[in-house]
Amino acid sequence: MDNEIRDKLKSVSVATLATALFKRGLRQQVIQGVHPIAHKGGNMVGPAFTLRYMPAREDRNQLTEFRNPEHPQRVAIETCPEGHVLVMDSRKDARAASAGDILLTRLMKRGAAGAVTDGGFRDADAIGKLDMPVYHQRPSSPTNLTLHEAIELNVPIGCGDAPVFPGDIIVGDADCVIVIPAHLAGEVAEEAVEMSIYEDFVIERVRDGEGIIGLYPCTRDEHRAAFEKWRQDKGR
Repeated sequence: MDNEIRDKLKSVSVATLATALFKRGLRQQVIQGVHPIAHKGGNMVGPAFTLRYMPAREDRNQLTEFRNPEHPQRVAIETCPEGHVLVMDSRKDARAASAGDILLTRLMKRGAAGAVTDGGFRDADAIGKLDMPVYHQRPSSPTNLTLHEAIELNVPIGCGDAPVFPGDIIVGDADCVIVIPAHLAGEVAEEAVEMSIYEDFVIERVRDGEGIIGLYPCTRDEHRAAFEKWRQDKGR
């Protein structure tokens, strides 16, 4: 991933990115129902590496399957590229464990940028202490290891109703997670940075008692002029 794009995406909110994508006709990019286990103080950013779960068939998905060295869940942990985000389609079902602290510790040690499931994680308290951002449904009680079967790696998935293609750019902040189509990442990042700068100006004015009509969104020349002066003064 281009480091300049990564840095820009680390500085903007998911809400701002959602607006930039909405302008391009993309309305389903936020992963619904997913939140950080423990926010790490900065954005999670990285290309998607995906894992798809399906409803388990009992004769295929016993606990003994976890001994299989080719089990897709284990292979996902050991092959997710450095700097990528492991995104799991867990069928929006927090009853089943997508992983636990041991697997996610291994993922962290291999250099992943984070992990996301629209299901649940076991050992959430321990996972929250890892030096890696992790997002799941909450509250969750994922006690069933065999309710779903990990079936396929690095294919298009749906996660929390958002379409995720391998290589799409995943951004998570203190609120939630969004999926940016890879080919739009550069222009969306640039626009979101510009939007964020203007929003910083707006919040200062609002805190000083300014009304929002004509200011947010900007529809008056006096506000445009004030913003340009503010931006020059701030060096932004």
